[in-house]
This record gives sequence, C-alpha cells and structure tokens, in this order.
Amino acid sequence: MTEFAKGLEGVIAAESKMSFIDGQKGVLEYVGIPIGELSGKSTFEETVFLLWNFRLPKRAELDEFGRRLRACYTLPDGFEQRILSTPKTAQPMHALRSLVSALSLHDPNPNANDVDSARDKSLKILGQAPTIVAYFDRHRRGLPLVHPDPSLPFADNFLYMLNGEKPTPTMARAFDVCMILHADHGFNNSTFTARVIISTLSDVYSALTGAIGSLRGPLHGGANEGVMHMLNEIPSLDAVEPYIMGKIERKEKIMGFGHRVYKAKDPRATDLQKLARQLAEDTGNTDLYAKSQRIEEIMARELAAKGIYPNVDFYSATTYHCIGLKLDLFTPMFALSRLAGWSGHILEQLADNRLFRPKALYVGPHDAPYVPIEKR
Repeated sequence: MTEFAKGLEGVIAAESKMSFIDGQKGVLEYVGIPIGELSGKSTFEETVFLLWNFRLPKRAELDEFGRRLRACYTLPDGFEQRILSTPKTAQPMHALRSLVSALSLHDPNPNANDVDSARDKSLKILGQAPTIVAYFDRHRRGLPLVHPDPSLPFADNFLYMLNGEKPTPTMARAFDVCMILHADHGFNNSTFTARVIISTLSDVYSALTGAIGSLRGPLHGGANEGVMHMLNEIPSLDAVEPYIMGKIERKEKIMGFGHRVYKAKDPRATDLQKLARQLAEDTGNTDLYAKSQRIEEIMARELAAKGIYPNVDFYSATTYHCIGLKLDLFTPMFALSRLAGWSGHILEQLADNRLFRPKALYVGPHDAPYVPIEKR
C-alpha cells in the first residue's frame, strides 16, 4: 500500500454514469443534464427515470413509470398497525430507518438481488417511504391517517397525506423541485454506504436502510436541521451580524456553509435560493429569508476567499419551513428524495459488481507480548 487518503478523500472507487460534479466550478449534472435544467423543466418522476435508465423517457414511458410508482404508495397488509405501535416519541429518521427495514418482512423474496428484482423493490420502497413518513408524523400528532391518493404525483401525494389536504400548486411544485435537487450527488457517504452493502450481494432493503442511517448524521443529511436551529436562534435581522461574526471569531461551524466537494457555490443552493425567496413571500416568512440572505452576504465577505459558500442545506431549510414541514422532518425529506439516487447506484453496482474491500493503514504495535492477567 503506497498511498493513504483519510476518509477516502479523492479516491476513485467505482465508475458511475449518474451524476457529475465539478466542485471548483459549482457544476452538478444528472446523466449530463445540468441540475438547473432539471429543476426548472423536469419532474421528480422523470428525474428518477433518468437516473435509473441514463436517459430521459418518452411520454408513454413516463406515464407508465408514474402509474407504476403510484401503484406502490399503499403499504403491505398489517404495516399500518406496525407504524401505529411505534412510540410517538421516536425520532422520524430512526422511525424511517427501522420501518424501511421492516418492509423486507413483507416481501416473499427479500433477498433477490438481480437487477430486475432490485429495480422492482426500489420502486416499491420509493413509493412506500413517503407513506411511512406521513403516517408516522400523523400518528405522533394524534391525527387520523390520510391514505395515499394514487391519482396524485409523488410530491402532491406526500403533502396530501401529511397535511390532510391537497397542496397548492406552488407548494407541490416547490416540494417536487426539492426532490429533484436532492436526488443524487456522486459518491457521498450515504450513497457509498448503499453501494458497499449491495456489493456483498446483500439485499436492497439492507442497502437502503444503511444509507438512511448514514444520511441521519449531522455531517451529512442532518445539517439542514442545524441551519433552521441557527436561524431560530437569531432574533432579528439586526442580530445577524454579531451572531455570525461571533461564531467566526470563535471558529465555530456556520451550518449550511462549506462542502467537502464544492469550492464554489453549490448549484443546488442557487436554485433553492430562488425557490425560498418566492415561498417566503407567499407564506409571510420574508423575515426568515432576509436573515438567510444577510448571513450569506456576511459569509461571502468573510470566508468566500477560502472557498466556503452556501451548500444545499442552507436554503433547503427555509424552503422546507415555508412549505410547513416540522424541523425534524427536514432530514426525512432528504431521504425520500435520495432514495432515488441510492437505488440507482444499487442498480449500477449490481450490473457490474465488485466487492468493496479497502485496506487499512495499520499504525499499532508489532510483536507485542501477552501479559498474564495477574501481572497487568
């Protein structure tokens, strides 16, 4: 072993056709299409088809894909009771992780991991996961469950199940765009987790459960909750400057800024900023957006020269808040979207699989004596 890269920094572990990132220029493409093109013109369903098939669908193909996805909204028999028996105090990401894993118990052939079977299971989980999140949230709030409506697209159906009423077109489109922007992002930690698990020829449920567990961490998907906590701690627009400057002076992390890959502004943050501004105006949250914008201005002045810019979490927090989502549902929303990317990577891995087995750089002692317990 001649090289060591802590955290696998810069190590190329596999080939992928799904997403391309240029961190220096702030570029993100799905199968070659710039993310701004997709967020402005596509739908989540079409984006999932693109990621899973490496091409855009024809009209008939998209209609059929949407029909098949909507047919997967309903949970297995008896699963509703499983959700109702989940403690109301459970954290949503822990509930989602456990319940996605439990879906395997209702699959007569859970271990099938040929590409076609994995595709079918991925589609079913993608359709059922929003139902799990919505059911759990209403259960913990003591509200009656709202069953899925298979006539509605992915985004509309989730918000309908969550809130008990159909969303406005603006809200539905905003959520749909969020789903597109979060769908895939190279070999991030959770995606790599999914590929590592499936590379053992394990099953789709295990791979997606592991990915959800990875995403929950505050250094990964959990960061958008931290952004909202920060915004809530700042009482007014005038308080932004001393709050942020204090953090910078104490060398504390500013949530929503900086990225392992991007040394320019995250292109997803650019799209989300436009979305957050419109939603803030529509929902009376202009003060929240103003604080966000002021934070970005201060960070640009103080730290942009070091390559620290807003990432996808910064404006997604404002967007989700304006949509009306509770703070602890922010990361589950990320997971609902990223299920598309994780599944696509599972399919890609299975199509040309090689077991991941990196080496470790041993830094311990050698030829150490065994000391009898009475002499220790």
